[in-house]
Amino acid sequence: MVRSRAEFGDPAGRPPIALWAPEIVGASARHLFREVDCVRPLLSFDVLAAAEDRAAALGLGADRVLIASGTINEETYLRALGDSLGVAFEPLDGVPRAMCPVGDDRLIESAANGMLPLACGGDLYLVVAPRAAAARRIGAMIEENPGQARHFRFTSTERLNRFAMRCAGRTIAARAADGLRQTWPMLSAGPRRGRGKIFRLAIAALAALTAAMLAPAATLFATEIVLAGIFLAWLALRLVGAFVDRVGNDRTDDLPERELPVYTVIAALYREAASVDGLLSAIERLDYPREKLDVIIAVEADDRETCAAIEKRRSRMPITVIPVPASGPRTKPKALNVALPFARGNFTVIYDAEDRPESNQLRRALQAFGAGGGELACVQARLCIDNVADSWLSRLFTAEYGGQFDVFLPGIAALHLPLPLGGSSNHFRTEILREVGGWDAYNVTEDADLGMRLARFGYRAGVISSTTYEEAPAKFGPWLRQRTRWFKGWMQTWLVHMREPRRLLRELGLPGFLSCQLIVGGNVLAALVHPLFIGSLIYSVASGAPMWRDNSVAAAILAALYGTTIVIGYLTSAFLGWLGLARRGLQATSWVLLLTPLHWLMLSLAAWRALYQLIVSPYAWEKTEHGLAQSSQLADGMTRSLLELERYLSLLAESGALPALAAGAAARVSEPAPLPESAN
Repeated sequence: MVRSRAEFGDPAGRPPIALWAPEIVGASARHLFREVDCVRPLLSFDVLAAAEDRAAALGLGADRVLIASGTINEETYLRALGDSLGVAFEPLDGVPRAMCPVGDDRLIESAANGMLPLACGGDLYLVVAPRAAAARRIGAMIEENPGQARHFRFTSTERLNRFAMRCAGRTIAARAADGLRQTWPMLSAGPRRGRGKIFRLAIAALAALTAAMLAPAATLFATEIVLAGIFLAWLALRLVGAFVDRVGNDRTDDLPERELPVYTVIAALYREAASVDGLLSAIERLDYPREKLDVIIAVEADDRETCAAIEKRRSRMPITVIPVPASGPRTKPKALNVALPFARGNFTVIYDAEDRPESNQLRRALQAFGAGGGELACVQARLCIDNVADSWLSRLFTAEYGGQFDVFLPGIAALHLPLPLGGSSNHFRTEILREVGGWDAYNVTEDADLGMRLARFGYRAGVISSTTYEEAPAKFGPWLRQRTRWFKGWMQTWLVHMREPRRLLRELGLPGFLSCQLIVGGNVLAALVHPLFIGSLIYSVASGAPMWRDNSVAAAILAALYGTTIVIGYLTSAFLGWLGLARRGLQATSWVLLLTPLHWLMLSLAAWRALYQLIVSPYAWEKTEHGLAQSSQLADGMTRSLLELERYLSLLAESGALPALAAGAAARVSEPAPLPESAN
């Protein structure tokens, strides 16, 4: 059952301002595309005809096609449109905040939807950044009643967003940082008032200390039994996820381009100047109409190098750059929350700076959403390491990611259990993402937390068989900092969702509750207790401790637990890693799984470092540097494909078939494109 916002105490708010619905226009007559009449003297007939044909196929205005293709600048078009309709262009640069007669919250919603009310000299007019087929509809309205022109002003999306950030930037930053904490304090890792939590922790610590003092041997024995049991249950869940049938085929009939919704792509960048070009190139390669892509780059306002790289790149598609106010907490989830109000798409995907998603990913996500029903709120693409060959550490990372995203998570999703999302390539229904409060700005592993929160609201998350390639740290220092942040975030997530255990049990059900304990809490606990098990086992063997000389049942049980947990733990991790590598066709990398014991010790070091940071600096974000990769699976695959194509063409040339194929292709290219019947 999907739970409403009211269940978590959210006050009823006003509905957002409605977007203009796209006007579906066929290609029966070119004169229907009157929105581009104002630029016909500036562009050739062929360019306009192609834009009109594509607009008809997409159900959009031809102006959106011209702007998305880079044929004409949005501001240039709007000034020409305004001149033709008698509507002024409003630059908004010198407009004071007092001229906008709505509160900050409504101003943000209005700007995100492409329109803004302004009052001047007793008159109220609407500043519009037209989208979809809005320019055509406004033009038709003014042609029918010319007096309506004085009620409108045109402006560009960039200028509208800049005005919103200038006038309501503090509100945007405050909502991004504290919106979840203020609406549902129990669901945020942010600072809380009161001493209740400290009191409960003190009581638990006192009880444990008392038990240890009164019966040290029995307490130690019971503790070891409980820890080992949790550890083995965590391993069992991982194996269950591996052997459950993977997520069902998410393929359905691909939607026609006219029916494809607007899709928002958000990337939060900080000190990523070197990665800007690669990220934007990857977004441009997505197999999705550019006219229906809403690309938002959230970049820290004081990150001048990244801002300069974005400006220098001059992408071939329109991009919305949202400056993130330089206020605390300086985290990725806060940056994503700043960008979220400006998202125009029905669906939203999150990418990181180093991501290289497969071109079909957005369409595969839509297919999964179509097949999954309204309770499917998010789908996770599979993450895979691109720079596998950089070092033994990147190879270990590859095996770990293979076991997680190609083996474990698909099984968990098939069981409809709460899914700990990866930090990238999460595809959301935008409305639901806003409903559950977006991301927790104070959680440094915001993805896992959001996966649990979606489940608490009654929604599901799934996995799709489309891959995003990422860059893994190839050196120990960056790896340790990144993994420390992950462990700290998982600790935060477990502590947040266990504030009210009975409520969590009621909302997730028993299977979901237990899986949450094992996936989030068990993951951390396994890393923390592993060196204790190893140390105890080494000490017992080296010193001939009583547990090895005593024939008591307790000693036998402890000996079995020590050996079983360690051996099964290593074998389970190695098996999942091997299975993931096999599904990726990377069996040659399997030798790195011999380093599993070393990997576990490294994870334990990161977990204990995270525990220390959780106490002294819970919200500190240790940045992972990107753009350092020295190898690439994608580049190697492209090179092999080009070599195979070259070899194939050589064989055709030797057989004499190539000239005939080339002649046929030339004849097809020279054929004129058919025009709509009304244009003939």
